[in-house]
Amino acid sequence: MSGMSKAHSRDAQDGASSQDKIRLDKWLWAARFYKTRSLAADEVDKGRVLVNGQGAKPAREVRPGDVLVVRRQEHDMEVRVRAISGVRGPASVAVLLYEETPESQATRQRAAEQRRLAPEPAQTISDGRPTKRDRRRLSSWRDGG
Repeated sequence: MSGMSKAHSRDAQDGASSQDKIRLDKWLWAARFYKTRSLAADEVDKGRVLVNGQGAKPAREVRPGDVLVVRRQEHDMEVRVRAISGVRGPASVAVLLYEETPESQATRQRAAEQRRLAPEPAQTISDGRPTKRDRRRLSSWRDGG
């Protein structure tokens, strides 16, 4: 192996360098899906992140072209990995690491529209909090007295 290190030759044999793949939890953190890497690992462990339609572990390596489904509170976000980065940068750079699928964008827009059209829950409360007198009446009514 004249001049080549073992690690370099192994990468050459696999056809992939260490720059072509990264741990899932680290990528999710760098792409700003989660605030901390440990939070990203917890969400992956809970099964809220799928890689190419399969459950994954935080140490699973992702590569450009992989499709991830990230379950969010409002909806599932389906993204295709475009680039690899192990460094968390500004949001403008993080957006370049992935591309959201058109189906996911449409679902997200429908959910936003439904939230916009939904009535404000606080508007249905007209009287506000029950007074002490109201609470006494309620408790006597519940007790049957």
